Amino acid sequence: MTTTRGRVFALLCLVYFITYVDRVNLSTLAPLMAADLHLDTIQLGFALSAFGYTYALFQILGGLTADRLGARRTLVACGIVWTIGTLLTGYVGGLLSLVLARLLLGIGEGATFPAATTAMTRWVPAAERGYAQGVVHSCSRLANTVTPPLVVLMAAYLGWRGTFIALAAVSLCWVVVWGLYFRDDPKTHPGCTAEELAALPPSRGPVAAATEPTPWGALLRGMLPTTVVYFCYNWTLWLYVTWLPSYFVKAHGLDIKKSALFAFGVFGAGVIGDTLGGIWADRLYRRTGDLARARRTVIVTSLLGSMLCLVPVLFLHDLSVIAVCLSGAFFFLELTVGPIWAIPMDVAPKHAGTASGIMNTGSAIAGIVSPLAFGVVAQLSGSYALPFLGSIALLLVGAILAWRALPKGEVTVSAKAPAPSLPAGAASRAAT
Repeated sequence: MTTTRGRVFALLCLVYFITYVDRVNLSTLAPLMAADLHLDTIQLGFALSAFGYTYALFQILGGLTADRLGARRTLVACGIVWTIGTLLTGYVGGLLSLVLARLLLGIGEGATFPAATTAMTRWVPAAERGYAQGVVHSCSRLANTVTPPLVVLMAAYLGWRGTFIALAAVSLCWVVVWGLYFRDDPKTHPGCTAEELAALPPSRGPVAAATEPTPWGALLRGMLPTTVVYFCYNWTLWLYVTWLPSYFVKAHGLDIKKSALFAFGVFGAGVIGDTLGGIWADRLYRRTGDLARARRTVIVTSLLGSMLCLVPVLFLHDLSVIAVCLSGAFFFLELTVGPIWAIPMDVAPKHAGTASGIMNTGSAIAGIVSPLAFGVVAQLSGSYALPFLGSIALLLVGAILAWRALPKGEVTVSAKAPAPSLPAGAASRAAT
């Protein structure tokens, strides 16, 4: 927080935190809302998945917009829309209005992470990309961790409707601060020193960013395997984000307060996993000089470790053991985030917003299908453990594909392009 770059990064961390609070709040308050709005399990699953439809539609469009117009204007527009979506959730009267509010939230948040990736490409040194992505996403998992007890406490005083209204006010505050402080080009920021600028990637300038053609064919071919791997990862993530509190309530008979405490513990493991995954990937890169291998090793370990931890959930009934298994699975799962979000910055630095939007479309599609599939399987089978079988299968598929097919160079230039080198002095700093 003592440098301009640090304060910009803090604002990015904060937006990841806020947007995930606005996603998880519904799943935490779902038991209360379902009772008040008279929703059954399948209807609730549909409402939880509605966010994903518009979230998916605005991934690539949002990333392209950020690459062309800059992250400053893109995130201001996004923030206003998701603020309105959160606010309107506090006024819903049934399934239709709830779905519409969630669709609006998806529009606002759809471009947020691609636009933030565009900002990081310009404000984060190349050798710190895995770490940076790990930290910002650890803030989103911190939101997963604190949201259940936080919104339950808020609902005790404000009701679930008042909770959504209060959270909308927080989002609006961030939008104002971001619009006033951030600049797309670090050179134009009055607080950015020459020393900070020397550590950052070369600036492209607004004219080049707005007029350079987007290599759609190369981007789509290069990012497709990463998108599928990210879909496999997100299938399990969305089960946690949307159904975990209800899982503890329905499968183990906990009340909403105790379920929030268990969810707090599980999501807390993900905060650690996010940060460690990014640090581990960057250190492997510095040690081996092989960027693709560093990213791939962490991702494969992550997905296989999560898969192995989920297997006991299908067979065990002891709540304490299940909570430990779910926590371990989420810890391993989150090791993926830092390295996989660094891939668009590595392979398409001039089009990182668009590339990350392509990749995050996999997350959005999983966000549509996974919550609804969980609700359908749980209601038809009467088991809240059986839906985890799909996660186990997809984690294995993702690990195999990650080992064989992740991109190895700058996809916008050539399939054989070399991995980006460390900035001057980075290797010596890593050694110390």
